[in-house]
Amino acid sequence: MNHEIDRSKLTPMMKQYFEIKDQYESYLLLYRLGDFYEMFFDDALLASQALEITLTGRNCGLEERAPLCGVPYHSVEGYIKKLVDQGIKIAICEQVEDPALAKGLVKREVVRIITPGTVIDPEMLDSAKNNFVVAVSKSERSYGIAYCDITTGLFKTTTLTSVQKLTDEVLKLTPTELVVPNDDAVDVQFTQEMTHQGITVTPFDKTAFESQGAAETLKRVFKVHTVEGMGLSELPESICASGALVSYIEETAKVPLNHLTRLQVYQQSRFMILDKFTRRNLELTETMRTKEKRGALLWVLDKTGTAMGARRLKSWLEEPLIDVEAICARHDMVAALLDDMMLRSDLRVLLKQIYDFERLTSKLVYGNINPRDLIALKQSVGVLPELRLRLGDVDSEGLHQLMEAIDPLADVFQMIDDAIVEEPPITIKDGGVFNADYDQSLFELREAVTNGKQWVLDVEQREREATGIKTLKVGFNKVFGYYLEISKGSAKMAPEHYIRKQTLANAERYITPELKTIEERVLGSEEKIARLEASLFADLKAALSVHIERIQKTADAVASLDVLIAFAECSYRYGYKRPKMTDKQTLMIKNGRHPVIERIYNGSVFIPNDTLLDNRDQHFYIITGPNMAGKSTYLRQVALIALMAQIGCFVPADKAEIGVVDRIFTRVGASDDLSQGQSTFMVEMTELSNILLNTTQKSLIILDEIGRGTSTYDGLSIAWSVVEYLTKQKAKTLFATHYHELTELEGRLDGVKNFRIAVKESKDDIIFLRKIEKGGANQSFGIQVAKLAGVPDAVIQRAKEILSHLEASDINNTLSQMPAKHELSQETNVMTKALETDGYSISETLHTYLETLNADTMTPIEAMNALYEILRAYREK
Repeated sequence: MNHEIDRSKLTPMMKQYFEIKDQYESYLLLYRLGDFYEMFFDDALLASQALEITLTGRNCGLEERAPLCGVPYHSVEGYIKKLVDQGIKIAICEQVEDPALAKGLVKREVVRIITPGTVIDPEMLDSAKNNFVVAVSKSERSYGIAYCDITTGLFKTTTLTSVQKLTDEVLKLTPTELVVPNDDAVDVQFTQEMTHQGITVTPFDKTAFESQGAAETLKRVFKVHTVEGMGLSELPESICASGALVSYIEETAKVPLNHLTRLQVYQQSRFMILDKFTRRNLELTETMRTKEKRGALLWVLDKTGTAMGARRLKSWLEEPLIDVEAICARHDMVAALLDDMMLRSDLRVLLKQIYDFERLTSKLVYGNINPRDLIALKQSVGVLPELRLRLGDVDSEGLHQLMEAIDPLADVFQMIDDAIVEEPPITIKDGGVFNADYDQSLFELREAVTNGKQWVLDVEQREREATGIKTLKVGFNKVFGYYLEISKGSAKMAPEHYIRKQTLANAERYITPELKTIEERVLGSEEKIARLEASLFADLKAALSVHIERIQKTADAVASLDVLIAFAECSYRYGYKRPKMTDKQTLMIKNGRHPVIERIYNGSVFIPNDTLLDNRDQHFYIITGPNMAGKSTYLRQVALIALMAQIGCFVPADKAEIGVVDRIFTRVGASDDLSQGQSTFMVEMTELSNILLNTTQKSLIILDEIGRGTSTYDGLSIAWSVVEYLTKQKAKTLFATHYHELTELEGRLDGVKNFRIAVKESKDDIIFLRKIEKGGANQSFGIQVAKLAGVPDAVIQRAKEILSHLEASDINNTLSQMPAKHELSQETNVMTKALETDGYSISETLHTYLETLNADTMTPIEAMNALYEILRAYREK
């Protein structure tokens, strides 16, 4: 619509609007007009729908009125949040000069850009989550990724070698915004996947991603002479991504980025890799179905007392360690905190008194910190000396190191304490922010306001006595200000130093230098107080900004301490035990429990189970048993116990020895992803492909019902082949299945062991014992489970009849006679090779029979029946 406008006819204000709008075409422009932010033309149409507010019109010089909508400036934050939540990017255009002093049109400029990844208002953010904006660059061989939470100053970068690793890393961060070059250099499929995941993708000037310019940007902002000193000498793509991200943040913030004090280079290989499937299936931070925190591992472990600790806990959950020494160092600290209940209790009380002072640093930088924020900072800093004192009492090297990392920030505390009153107003404009003795000029101005009336009365009384004029009085009007008024009859008694200002019919009015001095003090005091307090507040913010890096480092240490205390508290409450960490390929759990399920059903008895996986003779469990018996719970609890151990927490088991796991893979359930055109089976196979291509001996693999998304025989073939493939890899694997035929692989494939979920039968009913035991199940109890679920009895009885009929022609037993080296993944020559392997040849009769078969048109059941006939002929021979 905008491009059709004849701008020559626009009013001066609307011409100014379009001059600014042209610079920010891709943003919704909030244009300040008095007490409102107005939006015009296309922006008005968009905003009125997004905000559900009335669309009106305004005369703009054209024949038709311009579409218009607006929101009050004093409540704009709520509207901004609603827009940003919908992925709409906003440019805030303010009046940058006083309308009373402006000559002609008030000057306006865009002072802030707000996008999903650059929000700084805490009211618009989840305090327990980082709000990351990510930038990605690409070369022929690798991808650079940089991410930042501008509210905390956290800034990290790494280089990745494949788009799959890039996808996993970005989704792990759960950013709200992704910045990419505007020349489509980054894979389109990748950006489409990010959009599908609800991430706002923002194209940005491709020149910002160029190596030389990016390096110069980094050196300028981080105040270094070379990028080599930042650890980026061998990471050109990280330089490009990081430099571009800084440029983007600068463009949106429009202020010096003083809180970006450190760029951390990391390697993905330092942490356990958790792909998007695993994070979803294990429900680490939210549940699969409802996307809620309750029911996720984070819900169980989050006993943190600060917002900083809550964010750190989420970060640790998503990046388990793989270095044994680092893991054990965390365990040592948790053990020390667990052993001293009084210390732990005292520290938790202290932590709850600490506000989110990490995010307050960004408010200092962006200039939107208010007096109450500073009191929150002071109160938080005031807790630090006691926190350090209590940590000094514990016998733990790790906790002592944390204590040393916590700067008491006594000077920061004193600066705020000296300046700000205990209960200041929210905004500096309200006045009364500073202590009475903070500034002498401010003190005198306040005295003028407080005592001004008394000063006037004192002048009146003193002048009456000095002149003897009893009718003398002090008056005030807006034209002359304060004056002395004397009746006509007494005017001749007026002293010579009185200056006549006005003659009335019955009186004369005078001024004196003293009265003018009082007038200046009294009349200008409130305005002067407002200006002086604003100036003093700006000076205080500048003085505090010098200490941002110290505040950030202290916040970092407090966050880690908070998480360790939370781990100790969980371990105390729920009976978690310290795991033994090793570099061996052993995973041993004695009486392990599911950390979430046992909390959801608090009070109910959770049946614990053992696990022993190694890379010698028992690294692959085939687990059978009916639905609802607890297979999935068992699978997940093993994975969660390994993960909990590697984030530094104790685990829900009587005893555990964890050989460090480099990756956890899961294939648990499947659901259609119709929005991307993927069926249940395609999703299942995509997840399976990721596992088979990336597993190592140090991986832990959780498979639940492979092959269920296709026909029975296709699925069984795939499942069988997967077992054969993974046993060769010697990865620790738990494989739950309803294909009882797979139990034949124990003894045929190295490392395969059969386990089942114990069930007690009572006539037609079953009782789930929730205990895993050696051996394979010989039936699935599907009809009994259906009965427990409330399926009508008529359906149950008919199902039994059909089952009997099917069992009469069951071909399962024939599979058990297949030679050990047979691979179902082969097709037309399956039986020929199987028989020839054992030294047999197919008779002419079988050749004749095979020629009668049409493999292209056979159904799976016809193929299996043909196989049965071949086997029968073979046995008769």
